[in-house]
Amino acid sequence: MKANKFIGMVVAAAALVSMAACGGSGNGGGSASGTGDTTASLDKLDLGKVTLNVWAPQQNLQPGPNGKTSVKQIEEDFKKAHPGVSFKNSVVGEADAGKIINQDPAAGADVYMYANDQLGALIKSNGVGAQTNTDIVKQIKTQNSQVMIDSITQDGKLYGVPYTANTWFMYYNNTMLAKSDVTSLDTMLSKAKVAFPLANSWYFPAFYLGAGGTLYGPKGDDASDGVKFDKPDVTKYLVSMAKNPNYYISTPGLAGDDAGLKAFESGQVAAYFSGTWDGSVIKDKLGDKMSTAQLPTFTLDGKTHQMKSFAGSKAVGWNPSAKVHDGNTKAAQQKAAQVFAAFMGGTQSQLYMYQDYGQVPSDVTLTSNAKVKDNPVAAAQFATIAKTSVLQPTLDIMNNNFWTPATNFGTNLVNGTVTLDNAVAQTTAFNKSLNGNSD
Repeated sequence: MKANKFIGMVVAAAALVSMAACGGSGNGGGSASGTGDTTASLDKLDLGKVTLNVWAPQQNLQPGPNGKTSVKQIEEDFKKAHPGVSFKNSVVGEADAGKIINQDPAAGADVYMYANDQLGALIKSNGVGAQTNTDIVKQIKTQNSQVMIDSITQDGKLYGVPYTANTWFMYYNNTMLAKSDVTSLDTMLSKAKVAFPLANSWYFPAFYLGAGGTLYGPKGDDASDGVKFDKPDVTKYLVSMAKNPNYYISTPGLAGDDAGLKAFESGQVAAYFSGTWDGSVIKDKLGDKMSTAQLPTFTLDGKTHQMKSFAGSKAVGWNPSAKVHDGNTKAAQQKAAQVFAAFMGGTQSQLYMYQDYGQVPSDVTLTSNAKVKDNPVAAAQFATIAKTSVLQPTLDIMNNNFWTPATNFGTNLVNGTVTLDNAVAQTTAFNKSLNGNSD
């Protein structure tokens, strides 16, 4: 994932969980309150006696409020219906799981948690298997928005069960901007200072995507279609925004925006664009003055366009290439791995992870849950994923061709290399570079 945007997300909104929890903060068995049990159909499956190797990040293997790790609680719940299944757990983070499995799929875990930008490589190495059980497919489609479903889909097959999303949205100070103001970036900039990481290649494409630009086709899965960010008017808009006295940029030319965050926390700026990973810090500083929203619109030549952020997911996958172990049969091991992966990404499992360390779930059935619905960070992420985002492509060509030229262009937008006078030529050159052409 670009710039490791999932790093730090594990503690995101932790301070907000207690505020949002209306029915107790400890883990408990049974279905998530206010939702259906999306994994109930898995209970009827006979898995026999089998041992599964499971990889999970450190935070999932650390005790939560009830003294149990979220993984341990999930496994105990699973064993209620499948007492013959036992588990061996190891610490491997989502950012590393795919890399390790791709090096030697046979040595990998049966079930693991991964960031979806690794999907293309995992499929090539046969390190992730498709979910073909009809009940599991139904579960995935019930729990997720279309963007989340697309994030783990290739060639019509589902390669994982999403359990949290990754995107960015807007935080704003509600004493400086009204709710009606933050629907339009132009209105915001006319009334107050706004911090936006224009040099960051994960953020500024929101304007090109909003104006109709595409990456590898309308679904992000057609490498032959290339990148179409050939909109000089967008470039001119960004150049003008960078010169706006109400625009605040920190660390010009760099990807970070720490100064932007500090300026927002201090009240120097009224709005700041980031993700769930900054939620608890901002809440601590702003208190009731903190509000959140999906992305605003912007105006080009009198026409309104919707900003669209990149969106991805973390998902639970199963490994069809894992070495058979502990006296298992291959068939039993793979069947149990598929079923447990679905259970680990289920509604109640996501609620455990949310309660334990504030990880915002991707399960749309939890939007009405008492423990989630009043969390403004969770609400903004759900709204952004559903309404103002596009899937970040998982194709290898994205990692090979996109990020470096995009970072260079963002830097040039901020430092003044790109101007109104040369915007057409600069946009043409930028679009060519995104498609692997430097001439």
